[in-house]
Amino acid sequence: MKSTACAIAALAVSTATAMAAPSVERGDYLVNSIMGCGNCHTPLGPQGPVRDQALSGRLVEESDLMTAVAPNITPASRIAEWSDAELATAIREGVRPDGTIIGPPMPFKAYRAISDDDLASIVAYLRTVPAVENDAGASRYNIPLPPAYGPPLETVSAPAEGVTAGYGEYLSSLGHCMECHSPLTPQGPDWGEGFARGGAEFHGPWGTSTAPNLTNHPDGLAAYSDAELEAMITQGKRPDGSDMLPPMPYGYLARMTAEDLDALVLYLRSIPGQPDM
Repeated sequence: MKSTACAIAALAVSTATAMAAPSVERGDYLVNSIMGCGNCHTPLGPQGPVRDQALSGRLVEESDLMTAVAPNITPASRIAEWSDAELATAIREGVRPDGTIIGPPMPFKAYRAISDDDLASIVAYLRTVPAVENDAGASRYNIPLPPAYGPPLETVSAPAEGVTAGYGEYLSSLGHCMECHSPLTPQGPDWGEGFARGGAEFHGPWGTSTAPNLTNHPDGLAAYSDAELEAMITQGKRPDGSDMLPPMPYGYLARMTAEDLDALVLYLRSIPGQPDM
């Protein structure tokens, strides 16, 4: 396995942005805040995520279309045998070292925007998490998987960090917000006419939850203040005090910095208003 230091050097590209250099600390922040990786990859117990089994995999969805398992991504799993570049390609492009395609609900359409520096940080962090022995099983699909999620990527940069709509849009890609908040079609989320207009349904022990409209429309976010939106994102509380439902990863999003949260809300305000689908 190539060293993490070598992978960071290989994956990082020189940009004119103010982004921090790749680091384990940056990877820790991304994985455990805006990306909410544990929301799918950490086993669930009666009280929520099982912290001492973090990132060791679980069954995420079982339906007529698929049995989707988020695999173990701790160093106790097969990723320990992958080079850092191979792990990076699996995360961002959905291709395993043997050339097979990783299936949904991993949000590759959004993850193709992950910058080289942030990808290097994510890989570096995953190499440091506690190894947890857990076999969550294998995914099975009754739908065809695409041959690829797009052409191979060479370099990807990110906008400069800051409280801007542009950086907020980048954060929304890391958080794959529009993967859930756009209507689902047989080909995946509708990022055309349906972009950010809600409607996707999620089934679990809580019952059925429907992702709401995130556009700047009365059906969406227009009636809420920024403070109310931030409370909904990080606390799962509506302005009337009622609780919002899973699978929105409120606990992870609560770890975002105040500046990142402000940037994300600024981006959401910039999405042209559209009614519910």
